[in-house]
Amino acid sequence: MSAAAAAGALVEIDGVSKRYGDVVALDDVSASVTERAVGLLGANGAGKSTLMRSMLGLIRPDEGSISVMGMGIEHAWDIRRRLGYMPEHSSLPMGMTARDLVVHMGELRGLPRRVAVLRASEVLFQVGLEEERSRLIRTFSVGMRQRTNLAQAIVHSPAMVILDEPTNGLDPAGREEMLTLVRRLSADLGIAVIMSSHVLEDVVRTCDSVLVLRDGKIVATQRLAQADRVDNGEVQVQIIGDADAFATAAAALGLAVRPDGEWLLVRGDDADAVLRGVRDAAIASGAGLHELRPAGPTIEQSLIGAIG
Repeated sequence: MSAAAAAGALVEIDGVSKRYGDVVALDDVSASVTERAVGLLGANGAGKSTLMRSMLGLIRPDEGSISVMGMGIEHAWDIRRRLGYMPEHSSLPMGMTARDLVVHMGELRGLPRRVAVLRASEVLFQVGLEEERSRLIRTFSVGMRQRTNLAQAIVHSPAMVILDEPTNGLDPAGREEMLTLVRRLSADLGIAVIMSSHVLEDVVRTCDSVLVLRDGKIVATQRLAQADRVDNGEVQVQIIGDADAFATAAAALGLAVRPDGEWLLVRGDDADAVLRGVRDAAIASGAGLHELRPAGPTIEQSLIGAIG
């Protein structure tokens, strides 16, 4: 975990609203970002880019406040020195090489020339552009340009990086490469990540939690555990032996049991209580457990309704 994350919330958003004439881009948004990698998920126009630009101090909210790494956005210059930003629509200079661009961006962020050159070589290697570093950007594929854009965002070793639709326009191979790179930022390099996307799979694969935006509001939050189902204190069980005896024993332990096709659906107060109860009911009834699995909706199922 990054040092920033260890100190507490990376970003605190409190009652933020932003309007453009009659259009409400953000509507009383509040959230606390504490995970190493957080996804902002929503359809185009949901308010993701406006929220990210507000965190950077590029947009001033009409109402509410934002704190980034303990600094209010009135200290936007100080915030941006500690952040990296990869915009959705980059305007890379086509007549520069990847190396010269990343060195230049490092110097703009305060790195001495010698350090900027060294860091440029390191990050271009990390994003897979070491052999292409001396080529003009105009000769790059879309995927190579996106990786150059990512390299410039992390050249100064930021505590946190903000990525706006990093897989935008990429073919399947380029998207796979970018998702792998994004996950490495938080998992291996210790850089906290806030990433926007309208693709659910991208967020599930790269982030630890997700905020779902719709029509300028946060309509759902979800921690993305390694398990692919939401923990709601309910499991499905297949029994070997006397299922009725198992159900009676489980009911005596305070669990609710009902048939569900070839399965028994067992519910309790929480996941731990259910698992203990299933174990004890199996022992008490002499029944065997053939299979046990979470019965909650998949993470995808629980979020799709919120997005739409």
